[in-house]
Formats: sequence, structure tokens, C-alpha cells
Amino acid sequence: MTVTAASPHDVKDLSLAAEGVRRIEWAERTMPVLRTIRERFEQEKPLDGLRISACLHVTTETANLMRTLVAGGADVVLCASNPLSTQDDVAAALVQNYGTRVYAINNEDNDTYYNHILAAVEHKPQITMDDGADVVGILHDTKREYLEHIIGGTEETTTGVIRLRALQGEGKLAFPIVAVNDSQTKHMFDNRYGTGQSTLDGIIRATDVLIAGKNFVVAGYGWCGRGLASRAKGHGANVIVTEVDPVRALEAAMDGFQVMSMAEAAKVGQIFCTATGNKHVLRKEHFEAMPDGAILANTGHFNVEIEIPALDELATEASTEVRDNVREYKLSGDRRIFLLADGRLINLAAAEGHPASVMDMSFANQALGLEWLLANYKELENAVYTVPAEIDAEIAKLKLAAEGFTIDELTEEQAKYLASWNEGT
Repeated sequence: MTVTAASPHDVKDLSLAAEGVRRIEWAERTMPVLRTIRERFEQEKPLDGLRISACLHVTTETANLMRTLVAGGADVVLCASNPLSTQDDVAAALVQNYGTRVYAINNEDNDTYYNHILAAVEHKPQITMDDGADVVGILHDTKREYLEHIIGGTEETTTGVIRLRALQGEGKLAFPIVAVNDSQTKHMFDNRYGTGQSTLDGIIRATDVLIAGKNFVVAGYGWCGRGLASRAKGHGANVIVTEVDPVRALEAAMDGFQVMSMAEAAKVGQIFCTATGNKHVLRKEHFEAMPDGAILANTGHFNVEIEIPALDELATEASTEVRDNVREYKLSGDRRIFLLADGRLINLAAAEGHPASVMDMSFANQALGLEWLLANYKELENAVYTVPAEIDAEIAKLKLAAEGFTIDELTEEQAKYLASWNEGT
């Protein structure tokens, strides 16, 4: 079946909606910041009539963001930003109960995945909401006729922001984008604590392997890599970090991790996980050096960080699925390598993604970043913008209050001292 924006939806099974509602409401219990925003949006309708096309992971947390946008008056279409991350019961509930058109089916094939993205583009959005810049990429490539409708967009991921800054650098970005990923209440918490926990959760669910005592190789020491290395260490792993950035490599060393090149790490690693946003971080020469039983996973957005074609080329026979989300490759010398979730986002393909409590802040950034964009887009250039610091601070304050934490305020004397230059010792 050809799916277009004229199709009311394309989900696996609407009869799953009741279970989806149950899980969406469970997630909402630990998303108080977004709930507060939704209650205000419901009263003020700041998005009234606005057409939004969102390409995000279709999860319980995302569903609560969609509820917030709809409460604000938006006309929302949602498609998946990864073929393996859709929770089919959530997709059904969004269609059946929460006023969102959804085009997403777990484990959809490549053609279906891109047909769903095209359906979102054909919604003629005024706002794009991306997780990896796929919608923006198509709008700038093959569907430029839809650019005329667009006010601006938001981007959720490190990978997407990299792509958008490249587009801006070439002078080709056609509308302003708010880089939600770059706000402190997103990358410091979602990327570090969310990715750290959910990635290990995915690896453990897929393999049932004991992490303690294993040589665990983390490729990349950005916020995601930092979180993953920390959590793997907490599970008792011997953590090795690989990096191309000397400052981050030095930071990893001073955080107590072994630091070495991937060529060296490949010889001793037992579990490998890429978290870089780059291409072919694990490749042929690394596979050739890996010990028998090596486990490969990726927690970066796209499935290009592991060079899967090279793994196919090295295999002495066709790979086989030996367990859900685990594919065995037999190599020369009686060695086996196990690839998890086809090299896709392990935390969403084999687990449930980030905990709702951390996505609460990320999606609050989406909602408030979008509101800021609507208020300011006429003065903005076609560039990538960071969420304003005052929004970041407001989200942090709301989260602290929701969690029952209190902080100090500067006294008048302290504020005056910090604003002066002539009071010394």
C-alpha cells in the first residue's frame, strides 16, 4: 500500500491502543515539567492551527510530547525516526485516543520507513520536528516545493545537529532550526544519564551477558559516551575509551578509564559500543583483530557507525539470528562476532529508550523551544540556534521543584559583589 498524507494513519494494529494508553499514562507520572507546559498550552493555545510534522522515536515519552502539541492547538503528523524504535501500542493510542496522525510500524522495511517520512512531508508542515534531520534532509533534497510553507524547525539529536550545521555551513539551510540537543537540560541529562542507562539496558536485554569483568569498549567520549562509560564502570566492567579528540581523550583518562586507539582496543575488547555520530567507527580491520565472541552494539542515531557490509564480507557463511536482536557472524579461525539490533540504536531497538523522567526535560525543551521559535522566527536568519539560556534555566527550576529539591538565591550583597570590579582582597 502506498502511504501518503491523505492516508489517515499507518500503524500496526489499532486494537493495541488500550495498552498504549496505559503505558503513556505511566510515563506521564514522571514527566511533571511537560505536564505543566501542556496544562498551560491547553489554556493559551499558542500553536493553534499550526501544522507540525514530527519525525521522532514513537515511544511513550514522545506520545506525551505529541499530547502537549495537540493541547496547544497544533495539527500534528508523526513518523518514526528509526525503523526499530516504534512502540506499536503507543502508535495506535496516539491515533485512536490523542488526535495525532501516525505513520510508523516497528521493524518496517526501508521503503516503508521513507514512505512514512514522505507522508509527514506531504502534510505541508509549517514546523518540522526532527530526530536525526531526515525530514529536513528530504525537504532540502527531493521535496523542495514544500519549503515555502515552513517557518522553522527543531532538532533533537547530536547527529541531526551535525547534519544541520553542515547544511548551514554550505549556505543551504532554508529555515531557522532550534537545536534542542544543545541545551544543557537536554545533553547533560538525556545524553549522559538517559543514554548511559538505556544503552546498557538494551545490551543486557539482547544478550543477557554479565557486564562485570568484561573489557567494555566505548567509542566516543561525548555526553553519550561519558554516560555509557560511567554506567558500564558501575556494572564492574573494565572500560576502554577510544577518541579522535585529544581533549576528550584526556578527560576520559583523568576520569579513570583506559584510553587507546580502536586498533589496540579491538584486540582486547569483549563488548564494543559506538557513540560518535560518525561513520565506520568499527570497520574491517577491527573485525579482523577482535577475539572470539566479541559483541558489537551502537547507540548513535544511524546504523553506519559499524561497517556491516565489511562484516558480511568477512563472514565465512551467511549470518544467523541466534537470539532476538543478536546476529552471529562466523569468521575465519573459528571466531564469532555478535552484532546487536542490526547496528541500530540498541537502547530503543532492544529496550525502551530513555527513562521518562529524563525525557521530561528534553521534550520540555522541544515544546518551549518551539514556542520561542514562533515568537521570534521573523527576526531569525536561516541558521541553527540554541535554546535560550532563560528557557534552559526555567526547565531546570521546574524539574528541581517537581523533585522536591530547593536551592539558594544570591543575597543582595552577593549579587552586588559579582557585578563589581573594584572590591578585592
